[in-house]
Amino acid sequence: MWRSPGESGIKALTLSGLRQDRSLNEAAESADPLRLMRLFGITEQTAMRYVTAAHPERTAKLPR
Repeated sequence: MWRSPGESGIKALTLSGLRQDRSLNEAAESADPLRLMRLFGITEQTAMRYVTAAHPERTAKLPR
């Protein structure tokens, strides 16, 4: 059931939002940046951002 953005506080679905959600979900499942690059046609940097967002515990903590 589709509703307009103003109804019941439901946010509007956009293609961009759906793509980001799908990419993040795939990163959570596989944590493989190369797979994300091939599947979604994204750059290495973007793939790593998705993996980092999905698995923050696997990100190295570098001193600043």
